Amino acid sequence: MKKTCISFLSCIIILLLIIGFFPISAKNNEQYLRIHIRANSNTEQDQAVKYSVKKAVVDYLTPYIANCKTKEQAEQIIRENLKNIESVSNAVLLENGHEYSSSASVINEEFPERKYLDYTLECGYYDALIINLGSGKGDNWWCVVYPPLCFTSGETGYVYKSKILEVIKNFYKDK
Repeated sequence: MKKTCISFLSCIIILLLIIGFFPISAKNNEQYLRIHIRANSNTEQDQAVKYSVKKAVVDYLTPYIANCKTKEQAEQIIRENLKNIESVSNAVLLENGHEYSSSASVINEEFPERKYLDYTLECGYYDALIINLGSGKGDNWWCVVYPPLCFTSGETGYVYKSKILEVIKNFYKDK
């Protein structure tokens, strides 16, 4: 039994190492919930406030989203908090001297392919939390709310959570 467990875990570790060497591609758009914060314009001030709003919104959502087990659960939490997300965004805009406000919604829309390090989201339709700052015509910041690829305290703000690794950790934790 012990040899079987060791062999199984060795195979899983090898699989995880192999996966780590190849780009991860998101082919099933339905399992992802994206977030896009669209700046009012591409001026230096509007782009800078976009990142301030991003930090405030991520800080606000992290305690709610971090423990979600499904995309549906994450989406429900976000829908229930749309007004609060707008309030958080508007407070940052006001604090930085901007006269325009924000709007937040969850919609399904088409997005181009996006890459971040080894992670690729294919082009296609995705459900997304969209936060428009003012006109929302400027460049955007994006991330993935579920599975949580941006809700960490790491230096880059992005992390890929492996479900296989979580299962292995939980297996040993239960022993």
